[in-house]
Amino acid sequence: MGSRPSQPPLTGQLRRTADWSPSPIRSLQDTGLNLGILSDLAIKVLYFGGYLSGNQIAEQMRLPFTSVVQLVLEGLKREKFAEVRGGAGVGAGSFEYVITLKGIEKAHEALARTQYAGPCPVTLEQYVAAMKAQATARLQVHREHLVEALQGLTINEQMLGRIGPAVNSGKAIFMYGPPGNGKTTIAQRVGRLILGKPMWVPYAVDVDGQVIRVFDNVNHEVLPDGEEEERRTTATGERRDARWIRIRRPVIMVGGELTLETLDLVYDPINKYYEAPFQMKANGGMFLIDDFGRQQVRPRDLLNRWIVPLESRVDFLTLSTGRKIEIPFNVLIVFSTNMPPADLVDEAFLRRIPHKIEVGDPSFEEFRAIFQQVCEARRVPYDEKGLAYLIQEWFIKENRKLRAVHPRDIVEQIIDISRYQNTPPALTKELLDRAASAYFVDLDAGY
Repeated sequence: MGSRPSQPPLTGQLRRTADWSPSPIRSLQDTGLNLGILSDLAIKVLYFGGYLSGNQIAEQMRLPFTSVVQLVLEGLKREKFAEVRGGAGVGAGSFEYVITLKGIEKAHEALARTQYAGPCPVTLEQYVAAMKAQATARLQVHREHLVEALQGLTINEQMLGRIGPAVNSGKAIFMYGPPGNGKTTIAQRVGRLILGKPMWVPYAVDVDGQVIRVFDNVNHEVLPDGEEEERRTTATGERRDARWIRIRRPVIMVGGELTLETLDLVYDPINKYYEAPFQMKANGGMFLIDDFGRQQVRPRDLLNRWIVPLESRVDFLTLSTGRKIEIPFNVLIVFSTNMPPADLVDEAFLRRIPHKIEVGDPSFEEFRAIFQQVCEARRVPYDEKGLAYLIQEWFIKENRKLRAVHPRDIVEQIIDISRYQNTPPALTKELLDRAASAYFVDLDAGY
């Protein structure tokens, strides 16, 4: 029925805490980390980087040079783990540092604990406080908001009347119905509608010396430089804590690859650090479980995993040491499936998901409206008689159900055929028959 919109989220009547942003780091204590952790990270940066200036080391660690990194490097020099080899500019930050043989041994010890050598992590306490402060801003959705968010999709009033209250509740949503009717598209559009202003996430989190990587450029959309620059400094011109990066609130979608293991901390035994699970990366946004019921894990087990987080807004993750950590669960969970609900879970489990929305097949009038929209978007002349022929011959006679995705797919088939024939696309009987015969499959055919 459409694709994820590129326009920014809508604005409206919001319930939100004051906008949170990271404070500048003015001292080593502001990092929340001890000198040993910072020294280990600096020696690894030097080990992998070779000759680096103090400013380059500070940039890779995402920490200020003067108030933090310079103190760390002075300690490394004092212990003879690093030494200065000249400088190419003015000031201590331009001095070039190189790791010593003793420093290489120190780096190997640090790498044996974790090979993470990226931006300096924040503490677990700092992460928890930031996520609570940036709890998802809820838009009080009215009809005009929903219509704008779903612009370009053919949605009837009954469906709008179900989606709106579900969105306003902020609770889990269960979307079901036949395939090809736009459940995933609706969920993504709604996600963009309610998520509000951008948010800050850390590159990584430190838990007693163990690193959990949170930010990744696949699931998180970084703001463009022009939009981001104004938030990198405070009103007084101080640089904010660069261990945090500003992103659009995440809409993370997973399908059949989802397992119970991926909903907990994933430990990398080679690099010796953790990857945050999907729901932690989705904090502050939406977590869409597509094709629910087709995962490798049983639906009952998956729902059991969500019972506590959905009710308490707190999730518990387990480190390889067995220690459990508590993180905020400010996530809108959406389950989407084309399987009958009765085949997935029993009534008791469905009661835990307050909003169930059926996305059914379009009516003939809705199918016609979708077809017109697709023809206009693809620049194919719309023909009422051609559509009537298609419906009569390929749907009514074949007892085939209408799906919202059919107009797009059939028109694209016509365009492909027309390009091959070097003729303009049109809704002629010949092209409609060729497109439909290539698109539809006789599931009862035997060989």
